Amino acid sequence: MALRRNRLLATLLLLAAAAVFFATHLVRQPDFWILLLRAGSEAAVVGGLADWFAVTALFRHPLGLPIPRTAIVPKSKDRIGEGLGDFVERNFLAPEIIAAKLREIEPARRVAEWLAVPDNARRVAGQLATVLPYAVRSLDDAEVRAFVLRSFGEQLREIDLAPVMGRVIALVTASGQYDVVFDRLLDGAQAMVAANEERIYAMVAERSRWWIPKQIDQRIARAILESIAELLGELRLPGSGAREELRRAVAALADDLVASPEQRRRFNEAKDRLLDQPEVQGWLARIWDDLRRIVVDDLASPVSRTREAVYTGILSFGRALAADRPMQARLEAAFEQVALAAVPWRGQIGALIADVVRSWDARTVSERLELAIGSDLQYIRMTGTLVGACVGCALYLVSYYLF
Repeated sequence: MALRRNRLLATLLLLAAAAVFFATHLVRQPDFWILLLRAGSEAAVVGGLADWFAVTALFRHPLGLPIPRTAIVPKSKDRIGEGLGDFVERNFLAPEIIAAKLREIEPARRVAEWLAVPDNARRVAGQLATVLPYAVRSLDDAEVRAFVLRSFGEQLREIDLAPVMGRVIALVTASGQYDVVFDRLLDGAQAMVAANEERIYAMVAERSRWWIPKQIDQRIARAILESIAELLGELRLPGSGAREELRRAVAALADDLVASPEQRRRFNEAKDRLLDQPEVQGWLARIWDDLRRIVVDDLASPVSRTREAVYTGILSFGRALAADRPMQARLEAAFEQVALAAVPWRGQIGALIADVVRSWDARTVSERLELAIGSDLQYIRMTGTLVGACVGCALYLVSYYLF
């Protein structure tokens, strides 16, 4: 430890000066050089002791004696904490200092250039991919899942989906994809009717009067099926009246969803009723579980598409931001605003520092400060010993030649 080493060196230098001083008194008939050495060593001992006393008095009572104005740090720790907090507040948290430092380091440019390096982007993506499975697995808790689904449902209820749905329907109706989608719906309707023929016969029989013969019920059911098939066939013909009429009805519905308050209200009420259905909530829960499982399984794979997608996104973001200086300027302005928003709290930060120091034990404060600066203070002891020796020699020479 530097403190222990320097303290030992300073003490050995002081002991060496004391040894020289006592050794010069053993000479019975000292000459000029012995007297000069005695004067220098004497002054060195005085200087070394004085500086030892000064350095020691900062942190404790010298020799354990309760000398007034000693053990300055333990006695003044509260004042030191307040001064340290005030120093940090005034010299590190001033608005102009924070703003100037942020402009100097250009954080957005540095981050962009760092992320634009493929190795750095892959390192960040790897770290995110390592953390993501734990985060995703933590969402398996029933309460967390219920919270997510509840929040998602509340968001869906608050969003006015009618205009969005109306615009989507209008775009599909006006595009060439309308006929493709419509034909697929007709295929589905035709397949559903074919799959439920027996059920339709049974439903007609259940609703028929008891005195009507079963042959009549079958004819009625067959007529219903033939009518449905005829309607579906007419709707399938391009340019048919039924097809065009249905197109106009769909376009009118799209316009109403955008412009009609009544239609929008009815649509949103239907949406809310649909979200309240247990089947829909179970379906959303299954979607959530499936997505979570897919992400976890993919991240566990040696060739993870999620990890690669994260890497590609980070790298693309870094390169795009590195080439866009105006965007960097806007981000740096945002960083500066966020940093300056914390400036009003600098008084609390200074008070926090003072409170932390105040909560420390006096001995702890003394030991920590001594470990931080005590090593350098030992050089004062060494310098005091050497300067004392030089001053002692100089005074002896002046007295020798002038007096």
